[in-house]
Amino acid sequence: MTKAANEPIGISVVDKPAGLTSHDVVSKARKIFETRKVGHSGTLDPDATGVLILGIGRATRLLQFLTLLPKSYKGEIVFGEHTSTLDSTGEIIATYDMSGLTPSDVREATKSFLGEIEQIPPMVSAVRIKGKRLYEIAREGNEVDRPARSVRVDRFEVNPTDNPKVYEAFVDCSSGTYIRSLAADLGSVLGGGAHLKNLRRTGVGSFREDEALPLEEMVLQKPIAGMRDFELVKVDEETRKEVSYGRVFERGRLEVKKEGPWALVDCSGELLAVYKEHGDSIKPVVVIVDP
Repeated sequence: MTKAANEPIGISVVDKPAGLTSHDVVSKARKIFETRKVGHSGTLDPDATGVLILGIGRATRLLQFLTLLPKSYKGEIVFGEHTSTLDSTGEIIATYDMSGLTPSDVREATKSFLGEIEQIPPMVSAVRIKGKRLYEIAREGNEVDRPARSVRVDRFEVNPTDNPKVYEAFVDCSSGTYIRSLAADLGSVLGGGAHLKNLRRTGVGSFREDEALPLEEMVLQKPIAGMRDFELVKVDEETRKEVSYGRVFERGRLEVKKEGPWALVDCSGELLAVYKEHGDSIKPVVVIVDP
């Protein structure tokens, strides 16, 4: 298949504003880049802001790798109030007197959330249970049992603010971690309740907030920009042709070092394909280049 002439292809690193869903951002990008083929690397709540990576055209197929990159967040944890959504958009359904809370108490409690932990997805999440998203079930006024999932938290730093009930929080974590659940669970561990507000995603892998652009300024970067957190493997012209046809190689053929996936590039640094391990071989998962 030959890609259509002038078909846009690449990634865009966007600073999502509050008040828009991630799908809203995708819809705007479709108009800007004049293509229906746009996707994102991981949902941000409507009220959350920050780094959202878009894939455009054939590069949407790279999003499967970007979605798995670790994430970084900052936000504020409000102690003493438990809400229906675990964040500031929900109704306050319980209050607690946590006036005796000290910074040392909070910091000590965060240690129990470091490393591999089990999290139960909140009812307002997009997780599917029997084919239906949890937030759809929640809108109907129902609640269902949700299986816990394993996530990893590498950093959970909290600092007091001028308001004794509110702490600034910084989190580095694996993909799939719910920051609102961290806030609520921290409140429970401290003998009360808490919720999250002003959530901002500050990083996805090595993509940081200072390079994320407002919607009206979004630009198209080359596909290779999306694979900068993975090992790049440069191939010669003969191998390039084989890659364009989706050739499976023996692992030693490309002399890869790290665990996959691997981004195969030509001599000029253009992305050709992404390969993954397959037994004693490596095979293409995504082929960008045309034969």
